[in-house]
Amino acid sequence: MRIKSVLAFLAMILGYAALSSAAASDQNQAQPNMRISQPDTSARNLQLPAYRGTGRSLDPRIREVITRKYADFLLVDKSDRTLVAYSKGKPIRVYRGLRFGNAPRGHKQFEGDERTPEGLYYIDARNPESSYHLSLKISYPNSRDRAFAERYGRSAGGNIFIHGQPNGYRGAPIRRDWTDGCIALSNAEIRELWNLVPDGTPIRIRP
Repeated sequence: MRIKSVLAFLAMILGYAALSSAAASDQNQAQPNMRISQPDTSARNLQLPAYRGTGRSLDPRIREVITRKYADFLLVDKSDRTLVAYSKGKPIRVYRGLRFGNAPRGHKQFEGDERTPEGLYYIDARNPESSYHLSLKISYPNSRDRAFAERYGRSAGGNIFIHGQPNGYRGAPIRRDWTDGCIALSNAEIRELWNLVPDGTPIRIRP
């Protein structure tokens, strides 16, 4: 009895396989030109997942990475006391009320003249342990600046930064020219600019 039961079970399995094969064969013959569509993974059809499957809103952290723009050019106008950050030719941030050195007019020429340089430079370093919250270093002096100072037997100076307020200072941003030739922002502004500006970004400083 046991052997007969096993044989009957095997016969049932073989019969089911034969039927399935025949059905597949019939389907292929009925639709010889049918093509299996492949998913379109081109960039325009890719969709970002909703955060944890709740509604359509993205995780704010994902949205920040997707929408963040980085500056590729900075323009400082000393007369207007503005710093404009550009990306692909379009302004993306404007900072107003900049503060400079105690001698805000004129191009920096010598060490200790407390002037802010003018001309085209670039951001060549950054200091997360600055005495002024955070700081982005401007590439002054260039070869022309050094050559000019050397003709007078002087040093062109250096260490010109865009930075925040003095560490330990708890008041509102200082509203007078108080640096040694650097460009001062509020702490909130320098934090934003720090994340916005890669090293190597050109900066033009106008009179």
